[in-house]
Amino acid sequence: MPNSNAKLHSNHRGGREASRRELVSRSLQSAQHCLENQDFGTAYAHYLLVLNLAPELKTTVKETFQFTLFKWAEELDSLARIQDLFNCYEQALELYPNDEVICNSMGEHLFRMGFRDEAAGYFHKAVKLNPDFTDARENFYRVANWLVERWHFIMLNDAKRNLTYLKAIENAVHSGSKSVLDIGTGTGILSMFAKKAGASFVYACELSKTMYELARDVVAANNMEREIKLLHLKSLDIEIPKHIPERVSLVVTETVDAGLFGEGIVESLIHAWEHLLLQPK
Repeated sequence: MPNSNAKLHSNHRGGREASRRELVSRSLQSAQHCLENQDFGTAYAHYLLVLNLAPELKTTVKETFQFTLFKWAEELDSLARIQDLFNCYEQALELYPNDEVICNSMGEHLFRMGFRDEAAGYFHKAVKLNPDFTDARENFYRVANWLVERWHFIMLNDAKRNLTYLKAIENAVHSGSKSVLDIGTGTGILSMFAKKAGASFVYACELSKTMYELARDVVAANNMEREIKLLHLKSLDIEIPKHIPERVSLVVTETVDAGLFGEGIVESLIHAWEHLLLQPK
């Protein structure tokens, strides 16, 4: 009897495997037929079925799946079916989470729809996955030009201004301020000043996704990624001890353009003083 049961189970598994292969084969044929008839939506659905049933075929059908996805996305875009478009890309990225071509295409759709900060995130990921991907690099620089204010570049090249900040931070740290919070860190320059001055703990928050990613790259290029904790957060959303372990002894910020009013920096500084900064005894 045991041998008989084992044989039945084996036959059952064999039957299920044969059925799976048959369904995958038919779905692939149907997908190809739909592509020939430019029925991209149905072809996309067939490929989703194939990839879920036979993940071992991911490499084999990758290029055709990408082509189908992009064609179907164009059609959805023309029909203003935005949520369906995003759903398709989310499904595709679940199947191919490290595909720079899909990430770049998702970013292009987001950019055209006005979601520039989100688009920058996808372009940045595509470049990280493949630094030689020219289209993604050009897209990232293009969207960065939209998002990074021109005054920021002016400030970065203002040697006198930067030297003044450096001296002020050095004085504060040497006077005993060993934990620092940088609000609106931008490229991370003030955080790096604080760390080089000898601060034991440096935290930096940045709301813009593009600037946050840029700060990560700049900090890493200066070998400080383990010494400066970057937070993609608004300072008002920082919680102790969830994001930083305790109150800091020094708050620095360089957000002193029109954003002083438009981005709520006054409220941020008040919040930092009341909740994040050590109070004098």
